[in-house]
Amino acid sequence: MPIASPEAYAEMLDRAKAGRYAYPAINVTSSQTLNAALKGFADAESDGIIQVSTGGAEYLSGPSIKDMVTGAVAFAAYAHEVAKKYSVNVALHTDHCPKDKLDKFVRPLMGISQERVKRGEEPLYQSHMWDGSAVPVAENLQIAAQLLDEAAKAKIVLEIEVGVVGGEEDGVENAINDKLYTTTDDGLAMVEALGLGEKGRYMAALTFGNVHGVYKPGNVKLRPEILKQIQDAVGAKYSKEKPLSLVFHGGSGSLLSEIREALDYGVVKMNIDTDTQYAFTRPVADHMLRNYDGVLKIDGEVGNKKLYDPRAWGKAAEAGLAARVVQACEDLRSTGTTMTK
Repeated sequence: MPIASPEAYAEMLDRAKAGRYAYPAINVTSSQTLNAALKGFADAESDGIIQVSTGGAEYLSGPSIKDMVTGAVAFAAYAHEVAKKYSVNVALHTDHCPKDKLDKFVRPLMGISQERVKRGEEPLYQSHMWDGSAVPVAENLQIAAQLLDEAAKAKIVLEIEVGVVGGEEDGVENAINDKLYTTTDDGLAMVEALGLGEKGRYMAALTFGNVHGVYKPGNVKLRPEILKQIQDAVGAKYSKEKPLSLVFHGGSGSLLSEIREALDYGVVKMNIDTDTQYAFTRPVADHMLRNYDGVLKIDGEVGNKKLYDPRAWGKAAEAGLAARVVQACEDLRSTGTTMTK
C-alpha cells in the first residue's frame, strides 16, 4: 500500500481510539531505519506512523547541507516509493518543532503539501507537530490555531503539545517538575481555541509526567489518570464521550500497565525513539566486537570484506529495530489491526 491518504489516516486514528489501541510512532534518521520500521509494522500486521525530528531531517539532508526541509522532502519521496511494497498503511509525521524552527521546517512543509493538494495530489506528510511547550499556554494555542487552519488546507493532521515533556530531545531540555502535568483548565482552553474537529483535525500531547530519554521501568512517575480527568471534563462540556485523540511522548521507562491505562483514556499515538535507537545500534556493536579482526585491518592484514561491508552489520541492525517495532505494536495493542486485512 502507498503512504496513507488523509482519509485512511483519519480512519486509522478513529479505529485506534474506538479499539483502545495506539500506533507506534517510530523516529527514523535514514533509509535503513525506515526500512526496518516498515518491516516491523508489516511483521506485526499493524498500521503505523513513521516520523522525523528537526534534527533527523537535517541529518537526512547530508552533513554538508544541513537543511531540514531538504532532508524531510527527500526522505518523504523515498518513503512514498518503498512503502508501496508493504501490506500496511503508514503515515509520515514530523516530530517536535519549537517556535524558532516553525518557519524553517513545519510551515514550508505545509506549504509544499498545500500545493500538492491544489494539484489533486496527496499531501507530502500526513501530520506535523507544533511543540509550544516552551511558550505560555495562551501563545501556544494562538499559534496552534493558525497552524491548524493551514494544516486543514493541506488535509494534514496537526499535533500539539499542551504541557511539558521533561528530559532532553534534539537539544531541547526541560526540567522534571510539576509542569510535566497538564491541567484540566489547559485542556478546556485547548478545545476552546481549536474546537473538536470542525476547524481541522488535531491530536494533543497532554503531559502526565512524561520524560524523554533513558530511564529504567518504574523511574518515570506517570499519572495516566490525568488524561481521563481531561477527557471527562471536555466530554461533559461538549456532550461527547472521549472526544480527544491523545499522544504519549517520553514513553521509555514506562510500565506496561501505565501504557495500557493511557490507551484506555484515548491515546492513539505513542512516540518511540530511545528504545528503537538502542535496538538498531546493539546488533552493530555485537557484530563489531565479535568480528573486530575481520572489520579492522589489524597489523597490516586486509581484514574481511564480508564482515565490514555495511550491508553485513546493517542487516543485523535493521532486524533489531524491526523486532522492537513488533514488540511496540504488541504493547500498544495494534498487532493484527491493519485496515488492509
